[in-house]
Formats: sequence, C-alpha cells, structure tokens
Amino acid sequence: MTQRLYDEDAYCREFTAVVTACVPVKDHFRIALDRTAFYPEGGGQPGDTGKLTVESDDTTDGQETWARVFDTHEKEEEILHYTDSALPVGTRVRGEIDWDHRFDLMQNHSGEHIVSGLIHAAYGYNNVGFHMGSDMITIDLDGELTMEQLREIELKANGVVWSDIPTKIKLCSHEEAANRTYRSKKEIPGTVRLVSFGEADTCACCGTHVKRTGEIGLIRILSCIRFRSGVRVEMLCGKRAFLYDTQVMDQNRQIVAALSAKPLGTAAAVHHLKDQNQTTAYRLAGMEQKYFAAKAMTLKGEQNLLLMTDEMESDSVRRLTAALMEECSGICVVMAGNDESGYKYALGQADTDLRAFVKEMNAALNGKGGGRPYFAQGNCSSGKAQIADWFRSREEGWRIEEG
Repeated sequence: MTQRLYDEDAYCREFTAVVTACVPVKDHFRIALDRTAFYPEGGGQPGDTGKLTVESDDTTDGQETWARVFDTHEKEEEILHYTDSALPVGTRVRGEIDWDHRFDLMQNHSGEHIVSGLIHAAYGYNNVGFHMGSDMITIDLDGELTMEQLREIELKANGVVWSDIPTKIKLCSHEEAANRTYRSKKEIPGTVRLVSFGEADTCACCGTHVKRTGEIGLIRILSCIRFRSGVRVEMLCGKRAFLYDTQVMDQNRQIVAALSAKPLGTAAAVHHLKDQNQTTAYRLAGMEQKYFAAKAMTLKGEQNLLLMTDEMESDSVRRLTAALMEECSGICVVMAGNDESGYKYALGQADTDLRAFVKEMNAALNGKGGGRPYFAQGNCSSGKAQIADWFRSREEGWRIEEG
C-alpha cells in the first residue's frame, strides 16, 4: 500500500521516496513508490504529472538520472506512476509535482463542488457525471436548468469565492457519516472523507482541493445543453476562467473596433448589421431573379441548353436553372464556376426522369450530386473545355451558351 502524502497535505510539491517496483509496459514504465504526493486519476480528476529524480550518491558520478511522470493511476491501493524511463527498484528518488497542473485541477475541482452543491440545495438535482478535460469542465445533472438559473448559481458561487472561507476536510466513520448530510454518488463503506466549503457544499470526495475558496479566483459557467434526462453544464474556474474571459474580451475589442460600437453594445451592433445584411440579401436576390428571368427570355424555346456562367451560390444556380426551365422545352443545365475551384451545377426538365443522364454526366465530368428524377444539383471538377466537349458529343444536340 502506498502512503498518500496528498491526503495529508494537498500542497506538498516535493517529497522523497523509495522505488518499490518498476514494470515495463509497451513504450513506457509503471513505477510504484513507498510514498507519493502524486494524485492518481479518479473521481473526475485527472492524475498528476511531474518528475522523479534519483537522489545523487557516490555511484551516480554527479549525473542526474530522472524520469518524466506523464500520468498517475491507482490499482489495488497502490499508486502507479507512468513514466518515460525506468528507475531501479530500491533507489531513493525525489518527486516533484507539476504544480501549475495540480493547482489548476484543485481550483477547478473545488469550484465544481461549490456549483454542484448550490444547484443541489436550490433545485435538488444531483451531479451524476463530472469530467475535467484539458480545456473544459463538464457537470451532468439529473434535472433541467436554464442559463438564467445558472447565472444566479454562478453569482452565488463567486460569492463563496469572494468570502474566502476555509475548506474543511474530515474523515468520518461510517456511523458518523450516516448522521451527516452530504452529497455522494454512491454508498461508501468504511471511512468517509468529507470535503466542505462552508454552507455551500459538503461532499464525499477523495480529490485535492484549495485551502480557502479565495484561491479559486473565479467561477465561470459557459453553457448548458440538454443531456439524457437532464443537462450538461460546461464551466471553468481559476486561471482557466481568467484566460477564457481574456480571450472573449479580446474578441469583443475587435468587434468594437470593426463596428464602431461601445464595449457593452456589440451584441446590438451585430444584430443591426445582421438585419442590414438580410435586407441587402433580399434586395440582391430580387434583382438576381429579375436578371434570371430576363436571361431565360433570351433563350426562350431552346432545346437541351448548357449555360456556362461565373461562380455563384448553389441557391442561385438552382433558381437560374428553374427560370430557364420555364422558357425552354429540353434539358436545362447550368454550370457555374471556374477551372480552379470547379463547377456547381443544376439541371432539370419537367416531367422527365433524368437520373440516368445525371449518373452518366457525373461519371464523365468527375461529378457528384443528385436529387429528384426531374431536377438535380451537384458539382464537378472537370475543366470548362472538357465539359463543353462532353455536351457537344451528345446525340441529343446541345446549345452551349456563356453568360
């Protein structure tokens, strides 16, 4: 059994220990120590990373021998350090925790406790899933919440942070724990480790936490989406939350400059710009439709028409083809684009099954697409000359038009 120094002091960054086992596993090694401050993955908290260095003696010739710890796990009450190199059994080593990584996890884990506790107190919902990724924390709840409700929880949670109350950790017997109110995902036999953040939360937890809530710094709830029978909440705490807010502010500053808006008026400015763009798009679509109708009138009565034109949106290709179909009696094909980026196409003929024609065209012109029997859309990567030559070679007789 490994002595767990992190249970005694979550702020222990360096320690000495003896290597009790070193087992090769594929391209890395699994090292066990008699004592460790490395926290193993568990309860939603990732394992610690860091370094194990052999303590120098007369046999090392002054050269430092060390192994990088890239993950930590627990198996049968033994803490296993996953390393990139081997260390001899019986060697005394100095362990160093990657403190930036550990403190980030402590900030986020402690913040999650406070948020989950406040949600449970306010709505009775349970945290049924918790994960700390490299960029985001997620909490899965067994009930539904809105972002407005979570904003109230976020304010209360940050109030707990600003109060800078001490974190209390207590080991309770099974009988003692039975007489206390606390959150837990499962029944815990034997000794129960309870972590409390004032009145905000008391939860059974084996993880590492900050000494005082003020060390969390900031709690930010980012999103809430429906998930299974409840919701999944994304959040950040501490340095992660600060860096996220900094990025958001930088983005907002760019919008302020681009739209000549006030910092707190960017949303209104973007909505106004969106409305303007929509109005302009409607006007352009109307003008475009008039052009399509006029173009179709110049080709009125044509049989089997191929119109090659400049690049345009897929919807415009569709509407131009539909306009041609109103005035022409054969198959109408529009190819819009250029040889570099390829061509979007639409084709159609009323009351006609064109599926065989479309399949043959796609095969000949490196195309892909389909649709209804009488109308199809897609794209092809063949060049303009190759497209024109293929249509000219057809027995139906085609008029090839540009414009």
